[in-house]
Amino acid sequence: MPTLVVVPALDEAESIAEVVERVHRLRYPVLVVDDGSSDETSLRAATAGAETIRLPVNLGVGAAMRAGFRYAVDHGYRRVIQVDGDLQHPPEGIPVLVAAADAGVDLVIGSRFAAGYRTESHRRLAMRVLSRWLSRRVGVELDDVTSGFRVISEPLLSVFARDYPSEYLGDTVEAILQAQAAGATIRQVPVPIVPRTAGRATSSLAASGHLARMAVAVVAGKPQRVGR
Repeated sequence: MPTLVVVPALDEAESIAEVVERVHRLRYPVLVVDDGSSDETSLRAATAGAETIRLPVNLGVGAAMRAGFRYAVDHGYRRVIQVDGDLQHPPEGIPVLVAAADAGVDLVIGSRFAAGYRTESHRRLAMRVLSRWLSRRVGVELDDVTSGFRVISEPLLSVFARDYPSEYLGDTVEAILQAQAAGATIRQVPVPIVPRTAGRATSSLAASGHLARMAVAVVAGKPQRVGR
């Protein structure tokens, strides 16, 4: 299946070339969507051999991925592999995700927790609550619903290209609900993750707050699209 690796990136000039090079070793083409970086992310990605799209301002991962999905559909790709640009997602974990996609799964989510990853207790608690409720909503056991290490295949790819949530956590959490509403099959597989080496991470306190608000929205059955 024609497959494109899409890397949403913000100020990840330190790591983006290595991400591109390691993906290329797996023989996948790469599109880096530069989400308004203030450094040389686009230049270093292009020099490493990636196609690039540069957004004029920082719009968030969801908007960057929507641009990537549209590019993929417009260029004849039928599958997108989403990978972070900061090397938290080792590209060598891609074959595990692809194997699940090849088995007929439309949305494959890489779970760091299933692979033994640990995070701060308060943040993990919010993730557990969110994951538990979301699992019940979609009827699939999930424990890492905020993971951005994913594979999206047609026909879900075209759905995401037309309409994809762009607010923080909407691109991961609400996208799962969107996939379920579209009748897509969803599965989680364990994948490795390593500490961030570049780029800007959301603070632990802010991330926990976002998680708590999204958990409330999911429990209430009304996930909101902020900024739409």
